[in-house]
Amino acid sequence: MKRFHVHLHVDDLAKNIGFYSQLFAQGPTRVELDYAKWMLDDPRVNFAISTRGAGRGVDHFGIQADCPEELEALKSSAEAASLTIEDQGETSCCYARSEKYWITDPQGLAWEHFHTLGAIPVYGESHGAPAGQAATPACCAQPMKALAPTSCCTPNANTSTRCC
Repeated sequence: MKRFHVHLHVDDLAKNIGFYSQLFAQGPTRVELDYAKWMLDDPRVNFAISTRGAGRGVDHFGIQADCPEELEALKSSAEAASLTIEDQGETSCCYARSEKYWITDPQGLAWEHFHTLGAIPVYGESHGAPAGQAATPACCAQPMKALAPTSCCTPNANTSTRCC
């Protein structure tokens, strides 16, 4: 079963953790110095906030697949609809390793479709980086095909690359 994903940029992480913990009647499942995430079951939402990126508000939406087959079905549907896909394959970003691709809507809002493969301890840690050292995440090095708001893993209109 898939899960809806929302990522917001906030200016005060602690204040927003307090607010959303009250709103959702539960604390986050992951908290870092610049990031928090709730994995809600009713409704099924992966709700994340971070202090990274420019401005406040919605950064991107997404669909989190529970298995590779669901991700492939989402991708097949997007391809059948002739949507432009930016496929990142396996990448590290936002404290997780994921298989993912992006679609940008007509307003420029990024939609991430992904399957989480595992957690990583450092924001955007890449494979092969020395233990405990943050590397330039794989998502940062990829050229983008469409412009969208800046975030941990969405296109950066200022640099024409993904920026974590």
